[in-house]
Amino acid sequence: MDFQTLLIHGGENPDDGLGDLAPPIHVSSTYAQADPERFGPYTYARSGNPTRTALEAAIAALEGGARGLAFASGMAAIASTLLLFAPGDHLIVCRDLYGGAYRVLTGLFARWGLETSFVDTADLAAVARAVTPRTRAVYVESPSNPLLAITDLAAVAGLAKAKGLTSIVDNTFMTPYLQRPLALGFDIVVHSATKFLGGHSDLVAGLAVTADAELGLRLAGIQNAFGAVLPPLDSWLLLRGLRTLAVRLAAEQATAGELAAWLAGRDDLARVHYPGLAGHPGQDIHRAQADGPGAVLSFELQSPAAAKAFMRALTLPKLAVSLGGVESILSYPATMSHAAMPAAERAARGISDALVRLSVGLESAADLKADLDRALAAARARPAP
Repeated sequence: MDFQTLLIHGGENPDDGLGDLAPPIHVSSTYAQADPERFGPYTYARSGNPTRTALEAAIAALEGGARGLAFASGMAAIASTLLLFAPGDHLIVCRDLYGGAYRVLTGLFARWGLETSFVDTADLAAVARAVTPRTRAVYVESPSNPLLAITDLAAVAGLAKAKGLTSIVDNTFMTPYLQRPLALGFDIVVHSATKFLGGHSDLVAGLAVTADAELGLRLAGIQNAFGAVLPPLDSWLLLRGLRTLAVRLAAEQATAGELAAWLAGRDDLARVHYPGLAGHPGQDIHRAQADGPGAVLSFELQSPAAAKAFMRALTLPKLAVSLGGVESILSYPATMSHAAMPAAERAARGISDALVRLSVGLESAADLKADLDRALAAARARPAP
């Protein structure tokens, strides 16, 4: 089936004989067994739930993987995936990444004995140089959060396979509608499904998909043991959100491209980051591995004071910690998505305190442009510190 058809029909489970077009919400915490030695397909809701199973089947189909797994949040999906590794193992991780992933790697997992090297994964030679005898995996984002840096996914996956490493990619910004990393050779894809996959800012969820069944079985064991599973109602909401992913993201991407081009032509911004703009680093690579530039962009104002004045003057985009909703969401990485990253580390990665990130929603492009223009005028009126 084509992708848009899979969005509507993937994960269907009409075996109850009732003909439900909407998957039922199974809320039972436990399941009666007919025999003490021969159990049915479900025993206890942490280990499995029919509504969650439908979602997991749907995301596996959309990503083209062998096994899908649903977690209580994007960070639960990431942390559970990291539990595939052991104390003393070494990971190579992209330098420009979500602050929550940075926090769990440098905090919890570092204390546990997992070593991380942060590398510019756009430089394949740098990735190769970072491999040590204890390296077990490469973890990347492309486009990255928040600078939209591009990594050659096929090249990194090929290097990982040649070195016997597990390759992991966060596909939150692109979703499988725009980018399918497993087809490029990756072993595991993770998502914050809170974002574009859910799409309505009304749930928190994480997903992981493995390329092969054996790896999926290992991760399913961690999911069951660790217990950070997605509840039935959230699984149902996420299945409902998936059905409109293509039409939502296509419209949001079109508006994002229009806004990015308009912002790039202004002289009151220092820089605009968006894979759809001519001259964006790695744009040719991104075009070869993805079906579009997405609906997230970031841009830098002339000073932190101007950025704060701009944010305070906005009306339509909501200042919030998230992205991917039907409403446009503006985020300030310095105090939101990357607050867990020390200021010196942010600066070393090019994440300045004048940077804002915009996730474009379904409002009209004209209305968003007018609101951004008015807020940028307010920022210009703010004297530089």
